[in-house]
Amino acid sequence: MADGRITILVENTAGKRGLLGEHGLSFWIESDGKRFLFDTGQGHVLLSNARQLGIGLDNIDAVVLSHGHYDHTGGLGDVLRNSRATTVYAHPAAFDAKYARNPDGSARNVGMPGLDERMIRDMAELVLVEEPTELCNGLHLTGPVPRTTDFEDTGGAFFKDRACTQPDHLTDDQAVFMESEAGTVVILGCAHAGVINTLRHVQSLTGNRPVHTVIGGMHLLHATGKRMDKTVDELRRLDMQRMLPCHCTGMAAVARLWQEFPGRCAACPAGTVLEVPA
Repeated sequence: MADGRITILVENTAGKRGLLGEHGLSFWIESDGKRFLFDTGQGHVLLSNARQLGIGLDNIDAVVLSHGHYDHTGGLGDVLRNSRATTVYAHPAAFDAKYARNPDGSARNVGMPGLDERMIRDMAELVLVEEPTELCNGLHLTGPVPRTTDFEDTGGAFFKDRACTQPDHLTDDQAVFMESEAGTVVILGCAHAGVINTLRHVQSLTGNRPVHTVIGGMHLLHATGKRMDKTVDELRRLDMQRMLPCHCTGMAAVARLWQEFPGRCAACPAGTVLEVPA
């Protein structure tokens, strides 16, 4: 196990002077002497925030995509055009067409903007992830997350077609986890597979080691009261030391988690730095 550091480059909110917020998420992960970018936000603030924080995106070992939605992939083109040769890790379905249904029944495109699989292969080495994958010593990608709970769904009306006739189960959804002596640190994109499904999967991959920290989007903004109750029960059973819900978790869900787990929840706006001891 190696020391690690997680810096929030993009989040809905910004927490330091000179940084900008946008609806999106991007993490800068340092582990075992290597540098990874986990998601890229929409692309409007990533480069500016990185410069402001003194992070050189031209010197990364790999980009990892949690899934193919615009608010996690929009900055990928800028990163690849401005970096040395690098590697991109993504599930094959991240490149599929993706739509969300609006309240009035119309549809909007929520897929990866401006890039397709061929274009990415022209700029980087593309690794298609369909199973748990080691990124470096102590840092892993979950691959597709099994859906085992009876109370979690993708968190919205997502489809593969503009007519909204083919549901998108977001099989591309995946998370990153980092090993430490204190327990596992889990980094979520949007947890469309379900935050509890994701945490259960990580424990199954780590020999049931305790989860110390979870950070990222939990996509609970549309969660029913029943789902929130069961989510809280499961999180209480896991007995984590730190929870940093953000992005798509939703204000009401974040408030509930802060109330249920006093002293364990924290905000993580852009600019937050989380040290992960070995």
